[in-house]
Amino acid sequence: MTEGVDSEKRRFLTQAATMIGAVSAGMVAVPFVGSMQPSAKAQAAGAPVDVDITKLEPGQLIRVLWRGKPVWILRRTQQELDRLATLGEDVLRDPLSKESDQPKAATNVVRAIKPEVFVAIGVCTHLGCAPTFRPDVAPADLGSDWPGGFFCPCHGSRFDLAGRVFKGVPAPKNLDIPPYKYLSDSRILIGVAGEEEA
Repeated sequence: MTEGVDSEKRRFLTQAATMIGAVSAGMVAVPFVGSMQPSAKAQAAGAPVDVDITKLEPGQLIRVLWRGKPVWILRRTQQELDRLATLGEDVLRDPLSKESDQPKAATNVVRAIKPEVFVAIGVCTHLGCAPTFRPDVAPADLGSDWPGGFFCPCHGSRFDLAGRVFKGVPAPKNLDIPPYKYLSDSRILIGVAGEEEA
């Protein structure tokens, strides 16, 4: 029955069909695999944020957006830093930030790489509300023991100027500190851990 069968022609047709099938599979796979990659908009939303803090005055807070969340950058005064050192286990839930989320270099009393510059995600750790910046000491609405800090108006959680949560409030832990590093004395890159974190 093999009479009249051209084996060269059959081999050529088999190879051609295989090549066409492989090219077709590749053409289908490329858009499919490409659809798994994040879009340019998604990549930009998660990209690190470069912040110039040259004009940030002592006692001033600025806000930037990183990954859709507000990030606070506060230049603390020496007086504010001195007050932080007086707060301890009697009023704070986690004064040494052992149970909180922060880069290793910010696991300290001031929760910062450089003491005077505080960087934190401005979202309450209770239910995600946005606390307000209340640096004033002992205002009438917060009481005579208020040392200055952040107050969440949603459910009354209180945080000091290092983002450490007070005892007896709904928030379970300190404010989160994003990964960040200094590019220079006047520029911070939020979203990238410093070399000391690697």
